[in-house]
Amino acid sequence: MASMSRDTPCSCDCFVSVPPASAIPAVIFAKNSDRPRDECTYIEVDQVPKTHAVILSRPSWLWGAEMGANEHGVCIGNEAVWTKEPVRAGEALLGMDLLRLALERGSTALEAMLVITGLLERYGQGGSCREDPAPFCYHNTFLLADRTEAWVLETAGRLWAAQRIQAGARNLSNQLSIGVDISAEHPELRSHAQAQGWWGGQGSFDFAQVFSLTQQPVRMEAAKARFRAGRELLQQRQGDITVEAMMDILRDKDSGICMDSGGFRTTASMVSILPRDLKRPCVHFLTATPDPSRSVFKPFIFGEGVTQAPQVLSPTFGAQDPVRTLPRFQTQVDRRHSLYRGHQVALGLMEAEQQERGQKLRQKQHDLEREGLEVLWGLLAAGEGTPPPQQLGSLFQAFVEREGQAYA
Repeated sequence: MASMSRDTPCSCDCFVSVPPASAIPAVIFAKNSDRPRDECTYIEVDQVPKTHAVILSRPSWLWGAEMGANEHGVCIGNEAVWTKEPVRAGEALLGMDLLRLALERGSTALEAMLVITGLLERYGQGGSCREDPAPFCYHNTFLLADRTEAWVLETAGRLWAAQRIQAGARNLSNQLSIGVDISAEHPELRSHAQAQGWWGGQGSFDFAQVFSLTQQPVRMEAAKARFRAGRELLQQRQGDITVEAMMDILRDKDSGICMDSGGFRTTASMVSILPRDLKRPCVHFLTATPDPSRSVFKPFIFGEGVTQAPQVLSPTFGAQDPVRTLPRFQTQVDRRHSLYRGHQVALGLMEAEQQERGQKLRQKQHDLEREGLEVLWGLLAAGEGTPPPQQLGSLFQAFVEREGQAYA
């Protein structure tokens, strides 16, 4: 088990709503990525003949991602967890690497889950998950969603349990949460638990109870509170969950879901709507900047003409990158992209709410996000005023440019 310091980042949250919990016939996915404020990584894996197009939100120093989507409407987010199973020493696949590989190789949530479990079996998981000389390692849980369903996948080393979500709402918060409702599992899961003396072999098998640490660290207790708060926020909107509702949940600071304390901040947020009607495109809203309560959710749609938005691409440092030179992480470099830099200046103005310029910037953010939501509503209704298909691929770039201009 990894030791966890006072400043260990332990607060990410994932959410999903599957009809009839959603207000419309669509699966809605959401995640906050919480990382240190200053913030296939270690090994190579065999390539496959074909990979899918992906959009990723990731810490800029590593190859993998904390959340993302692919061209088939599969969305995945991951969470750090600590279990009775020891964290593997040495470098292997990070949970974030597994997430990206699953998006590149899975055309459904189930396929993506099987990609992760297959890679876990072959390569294992491990390696430091923080850009710092002191190693920081953990195991992972994943929330995977597509147009029809969602899967929760929780791991302990190479072992795992999965739960299929075909209706209702579900959330994750840095703790094991699958109890006896297990839809699929590693073939050695129960025999290993029995051999370790964690389970007697008789009666019901509660994965979270069997594999969770007996004494939880202080920060994990905070994760329990966030999990309960997130579940309550979802339950309050059962049957009426929308994209805007998910954005509100990700912006909730009272619960700790939107984090800004202890040296860590919610660095990026994502909400995706995955319509069951295949004629309607999936729309992914990403902030690409910290603190969703002071950021703009901008729409991204896979399609012709999609290009990378240079304003949200972090600088690269080639072979001299501290993550590539051994020993790793001996120095740090400035990885902030241009939109991040502009947003940091604007953030200071907006947090000083009496300043007129800060208030105007906040209003511009509101107006820009509202425009993005109007595009979504038009696509779902196939109404007039919806951008033609050839323009959908450039939506995100256009919104990023306009946001950057507001901060200039």
